Amino acid sequence: MARSHGERKRTRKKLSKPKRARGLSPISKAIQQFEPGESVHIRIDPSVHKGMPHQRFHGMTGKVIGERGRAFIVEISDGKRKRKKVKELFIRAEHLSPQIQSPPVIGNRQ
Repeated sequence: MARSHGERKRTRKKLSKPKRARGLSPISKAIQQFEPGESVHIRIDPSVHKGMPHQRFHGMTGKVIGERGRAFIVEISDGKRKRKKVKELFIRAEHLSPQIQSPPVIGNRQ
């Protein structure tokens, strides 16, 4: 059989949901709003195909720099050491989740 060269190749585990989470996502995921400068995690929702980034960006953290249509422009740094590049991705809200900032630690707790 010929090899597949599609967009979703080798994503059997990465783009699948647990059994109880199958089906469409809640509407609240689609109507999330993010402000420019806010940090977000890229978590691909396989039940929504529109606005889905490439599977290589799944699990990365980026910064929202704007909005274009129904998608958000997310800036990430991709690559290693000297080859590191800043990239802009256009991702819909269903595939983003806000980064929860932990409160700053004051003093030494014991």
